[in-house]
Amino acid sequence: MKLFQPDLIYFEPQALEYPLGKELYDRYKDTGIPVRMTTSHNRITDLPGETDLEKYRIAKKTLVVGVRKTLKFEPSKPSAEYAIPLATGCMGHCHYCYLQTTMGNRPYIRVYVNVDEIFDTAKRYIQERAPEITRFEAACTSDPVGIEHITGSLKKTIEFMGNQELGRLRFVTKFANVDSLLDAAHNGHTHFRFSVNTDYVIRNFEPSTSSFHERIEAAGKVARAGYRLGFIIAPLIIYDGWEEGYTQLLKRLREALPHTERITFELITHRFTQTAKRVINERYPKSKLEMEEEKRKRKWGRYGRVKYVYQDEQMEALERHMREQIECFFSGSTIEYFT
Repeated sequence: MKLFQPDLIYFEPQALEYPLGKELYDRYKDTGIPVRMTTSHNRITDLPGETDLEKYRIAKKTLVVGVRKTLKFEPSKPSAEYAIPLATGCMGHCHYCYLQTTMGNRPYIRVYVNVDEIFDTAKRYIQERAPEITRFEAACTSDPVGIEHITGSLKKTIEFMGNQELGRLRFVTKFANVDSLLDAAHNGHTHFRFSVNTDYVIRNFEPSTSSFHERIEAAGKVARAGYRLGFIIAPLIIYDGWEEGYTQLLKRLREALPHTERITFELITHRFTQTAKRVINERYPKSKLEMEEEKRKRKWGRYGRVKYVYQDEQMEALERHMREQIECFFSGSTIEYFT
């Protein structure tokens, strides 16, 4: 898969005061890619496009280089204590992604150049929780691997956290461009996870991401580089033949990976809100994603929002099948949670 390259780039003036911001400006200013200035990375008002759908697709190919001014880290349960904000937005077009709604009309990709200030904040959080370990999730609002060839910020973060006795880093990706991360001095402090799914789900619902084969090839490289390796299988989707699909997924993972007992799994079933359904249908009108409220169970989420999840018997079947197959192919691995 080709590495992401933006079609349009915006810079905050303040970003040019930081080494990474200046480096990116110098790199792109004479490439022929349009470069514009913006007063705020959170507010781009002149995106081209005649319709909302056209503007959305252009935004997904737009890079915004800015300064992260809010340095209060958000909680990131259950995977970590805090989210570490390296970027916001993703170039992938996964139909089901929660970023479809949380990013609203700002789906462009924002990268933050004040990485040393972000690291200083992380140090304070680590000190506050000492002597306990503090975990930071780098992929709450973005896929940092997908833009690593542009910023290099993820490798810096891996090595920063490798030097923190009580700090740990986690992130997940659907992209395979991991080569620049393989020689990072991670010191075993980074949990490198890949989001994987069946061929059916990747083919139908995950455009503009690396293929399954590319992801598992990258996972093998990551395991051989000594990282702690994990997989998020999400969303677990019920479709005709799902049992065989997920069995084959785990079988192919086992065949492709070097022997390791430290693999972790996180299992997340498909769910949606009415807002998400509306947005997804607007942006991907031909999507095959099943979102029929009458087939689902209503579940109250945070802030009083209603999520539509699978019925209890379907959830039980999914959990039973996945646990059985993971035990079959990855005996001794850890299932961190099923939800």
